[in-house]
Amino acid sequence: MSIMHPAPSVRKVTWGRLAIVATVVFWLIYVVTTIVRQFLENSGGFRFTMEAVGYLVVVSFLTFSALMYLLARQGALYRFRDHVRVPRAELDRHFRDYDSAVTVLVPSYAEEPAVVRGTLWSAALQEFPNVRVVLLVDDSPVQNDPAERARLDATLRLPGEIEAALEGPRSRFAGARAQLQAERDAGAEVDRNHVTELAADYEAAAIWLEDMAENEPMEDHVDEFFIDQVLMGLASELRLNLLALRASIDQHSYPDIDRVLELRIRLERTFTAELRSFQRKSYASLSHEANKAMNLNSYISLMGRSWREEQTAGGVVLRAVDDEDDADLVVPDSPYLLTLDADSLLLRDYCLRLVYFLEEPGNERIAVTQTPYSSFRGAPTRIERIAGATTDLQHILHQGMSYYGATFWVGANAVIRKQAVEDIVEVENVGGFEIATYIQDRTVIEDTESSIDLGTHGWTLMNYPERLSYSATPPDFGSLVVQRRRWANGGLLILPKLWDQLRERRFRRERVLMRELWLRVNYMASIAWASFGLLFLLAYPYDSRLLSPVVFLAALPYFLAMGSDLRDCGHRFSDIFRIYGFNLILLPVNLAGVLKSIQQAITGEKIPFVRTPKVKDRTAAPVIYVIVPYLIIAFSLVTFVRDFYAQNWGNALFAALNASLAAYATWMYVGVRNSIVDAGLGILNWLYVDKKKAPAGPSYVVDPNKPVDWSSILYHGDRRLNRDLRRKGDRRRRVGAR
Repeated sequence: MSIMHPAPSVRKVTWGRLAIVATVVFWLIYVVTTIVRQFLENSGGFRFTMEAVGYLVVVSFLTFSALMYLLARQGALYRFRDHVRVPRAELDRHFRDYDSAVTVLVPSYAEEPAVVRGTLWSAALQEFPNVRVVLLVDDSPVQNDPAERARLDATLRLPGEIEAALEGPRSRFAGARAQLQAERDAGAEVDRNHVTELAADYEAAAIWLEDMAENEPMEDHVDEFFIDQVLMGLASELRLNLLALRASIDQHSYPDIDRVLELRIRLERTFTAELRSFQRKSYASLSHEANKAMNLNSYISLMGRSWREEQTAGGVVLRAVDDEDDADLVVPDSPYLLTLDADSLLLRDYCLRLVYFLEEPGNERIAVTQTPYSSFRGAPTRIERIAGATTDLQHILHQGMSYYGATFWVGANAVIRKQAVEDIVEVENVGGFEIATYIQDRTVIEDTESSIDLGTHGWTLMNYPERLSYSATPPDFGSLVVQRRRWANGGLLILPKLWDQLRERRFRRERVLMRELWLRVNYMASIAWASFGLLFLLAYPYDSRLLSPVVFLAALPYFLAMGSDLRDCGHRFSDIFRIYGFNLILLPVNLAGVLKSIQQAITGEKIPFVRTPKVKDRTAAPVIYVIVPYLIIAFSLVTFVRDFYAQNWGNALFAALNASLAAYATWMYVGVRNSIVDAGLGILNWLYVDKKKAPAGPSYVVDPNKPVDWSSILYHGDRRLNRDLRRKGDRRRRVGAR
């Protein structure tokens, strides 16, 4: 898709406004002509009254979500209409003498090296002055499986391989830039030779990228995107500059010395990046919590300081030192962080444009800016294509939420002002070590909770209205279940924090508009009420007197707008029906995520973070999520037959639609054969129980025939150790007695 969103026409903007008005008007008409009229004309009794109230609540919540979609979409249209791209020359001028840096943090856990490699390359080729890419490998440093050890080693080698590959062009272009800068300082003027040499270097850079693209393996659509958009996209932009330089030579009209220097600096910086890897689990003094947030937090807490490694009986710990010469680990600081998921790709000027945006006057209190990711084109599976369609819709909605000041951080990629996360840091002492939490890990949607924390401390967030980032969508139903269950979990837990934020903002006398509040509440809680609402509509046989065509008319603007948005994103208008069926089969997944939130609220225990599998083979889905779609189909068919013979035509039509679309979605996105296999595996896993193993004792528990581990005794020195030593002494005495 195009980087720039096409500017919407006046007609499109007008129809968007009318869609919002029509949704509200038809809902009011339904309330007056159906609900109120029924109460006025018929008493109905207790059961009918409860049904009417329940149905009105369900319809109202679903209509509210549709209205919020239309509202956010309208905001996106305004932003796309008004956005003007910053000229490239202005960016080059702003960053010509720039000496600040951005640290790109790429959290990775059990990722395929090929997936991580593309992400690192897209970060390393950013046209930014100082880029430091750190791969945060969260796998255990000790791998007993040879295949896992080989995969981990291949992943850890990636930063060095990429940096070595960049060294050739970097050194060439750095030398040419230094020579030109010396000539400029000496007062030289641009002549034909300067422009000719610059054109030759731009051509060499383009050829280098094209040669790399030609030798890249192309196994799937993500590889194709990496070649076409990351490598060849950058090469095409360099060739566009080459075209301009050659035209300048032919016309004997040359840019001034400052502009030529800027073009040389740009060429050098494109191929300059420092890449490193870091394993937090190698250090006992850092958090080992199994989630992405703490992986990021561990590294951020080390930035700007020097550390010495100290070997203890509990493992290697890091101690802060003042002198870098005494340090084993020096972690440079930077004013900006770029968090990037290991399955995401950035286009060439992502860093440049977003950091420039943060440094524009008036944006000093923007903590996070991002381009919500789009889906890769050309997915091979139907479920990946339809999941990608929903991702592209979310991109539009997030852009619109920024128009109303309701932006949420979407964790796949973002440029973060480090000062902002330092404002929200929480420090606790765990086992004698200070653990800093910048990004909350209380829920599995850490980006959403951090958005609320930043707002509470007076920071804002903003989406940049261009398409500069792409991320993978799950290729099969099993991996989609993992992702969507995680997305549905946590919104309800964060909702109370929103009220705290509102109180803080009112205390600071900030104006809080209702539309911002509505959009934020809808974003965090709509999965809950939409899932339960759809469940009630599917399962409960509401009185036919409550049904009305006006309900359909209230929902019609939403579906028409969604179809238009899908078509603008390169999908089909008819995908609105496929998405509806897609959401039907995901109903148990969303409900499970909501119930997990309620469970965490009651128990206070964290829900484990489960990463979305990114493997070439299919991921098996839990049996419950495979069976429930078939139960939805069966129940909808029974409801259709019952209402058909009862001549309850509204319910019958709704049941027939649900049965048809759920059956289509199950057939196309899950597959009957895959359903049988996953159900069989689920039943076998339920019947098979692993033999329980005794928990491993502490490292200082020794065999009676081995010498005492004195270093563990001196390091741990706890009661359990004394107990274990007493047991050891008892065993020795018993052996002596025998």
